[in-house]
Amino acid sequence: MARPNVTGDVESGVIMETVRAPKGMNDLFEEELATWRHLERTVRDVFLSYGFGEIRTPIVEEAELFVRGVGEGTDIVGKEMFIFPDRDPRSPKQLCLRPENTAGVVRAMIENGKIVADAYWKVFYLGPQFRNERPQAGRYRQFHQLGCEVLGYAEPAADVEVIATAHTLLSRLGITDVALHLSSIGDAADRPRYREALLAFLRPHEASLSEDSKRRLHTNPLRILDSKDEGDRRLCADAPKPIDFLSDDARAHFDAVKVGLERLGIPYSIDPLLVRGLDYYTRTVFELIGSHGLGAQSTVIAGGRYDGLVTELGGRPTPAVGYAGGVERLVLVLRALGLAAPAATPALMLIGADQAGHARCGELAFALRKDGLAVEVDLRGRSVKAQMRHADRAGARFTAVVGSSEIERGTVSVKNMAAGSVTTVPMTADELARAVRGA
Repeated sequence: MARPNVTGDVESGVIMETVRAPKGMNDLFEEELATWRHLERTVRDVFLSYGFGEIRTPIVEEAELFVRGVGEGTDIVGKEMFIFPDRDPRSPKQLCLRPENTAGVVRAMIENGKIVADAYWKVFYLGPQFRNERPQAGRYRQFHQLGCEVLGYAEPAADVEVIATAHTLLSRLGITDVALHLSSIGDAADRPRYREALLAFLRPHEASLSEDSKRRLHTNPLRILDSKDEGDRRLCADAPKPIDFLSDDARAHFDAVKVGLERLGIPYSIDPLLVRGLDYYTRTVFELIGSHGLGAQSTVIAGGRYDGLVTELGGRPTPAVGYAGGVERLVLVLRALGLAAPAATPALMLIGADQAGHARCGELAFALRKDGLAVEVDLRGRSVKAQMRHADRAGARFTAVVGSSEIERGTVSVKNMAAGSVTTVPMTADELARAVRGA
């Protein structure tokens, strides 16, 4: 077991051991989570408006799921998964923290009998994923994704609708400076022809490739097209393009996707070098790329069609298309655009003026909170002045001071902190709620 970080007070000689979160796995607090909740609410609203249902799959899956689904030659399987043995002595299986969610969703649909003849499903998800890679801005070892999967639809209209959900989501969030990059990598039968053409082009230049691309040349050469190394990118500008090796059916599908996007008024640009890093993709692939100062992490949503994955994982042949988006990256974009959500503030601060008032504040707060109102009360018996300072810091919209005299009269004065106006109402939860909500 790794030794905890050691810190201490040098002067006193007291040494305290502290345990830190693993690198690239971050703590989140209320001031940040206000924006996360805003994003998550918008995600759910958008997908539900498109007729999607939510799905939640386990964080821990069998490692074999991703070896078969994502591809043994991918970076994810080759060097990024957190893998550990199943501690059940009856099971020889290797388990892992899920590095992506599409394979898990497909596994869940197959295992639970959802993939049957003429079955059509539209599902979305939100949740954490895990990859053992070098942390950087917008890219962490524990990260969160939103995503969707549409299963059972081979028609180009499904590709268009999936892209439309992403366009709608970003629009609803106020993120408009995002470009849709679109391409097609063809069917499984097109891939071998293209792969050979690409290898024929790259092999004479192997010595000039980056170290990662030299490795990929022998494992997953299509990923070289996605290299961020400037030398690789200059070389690949002249490489054969997947879009030039499409079958007639794949080209007709791609043309129909373009027409569908144009009918919806969704702008796009063709990126002939666009590939995705997972082996299960076929035909349509796309990325939504922003210009918000994220550098190499500017892709906020990406996905495509994966018609062979259900069969690869043991299900009946089922076409499918979907995407995933990085929550952390989208939060960074919202902040960069000044669209971060403000932290939640109490609607009412009940201020106890004396012992009886503190007790009555607790009773009123309990009733008001059951009615759905956000109410703050002091738990330390502090002075009225100290409680008022706390109300200011917390951003309470209203305050009400409760003491023995107010209890005796049966009324309480409710102050609108922004306007400075005061309204006296009967000291009941219903009347306090009415005063706060009616303003």
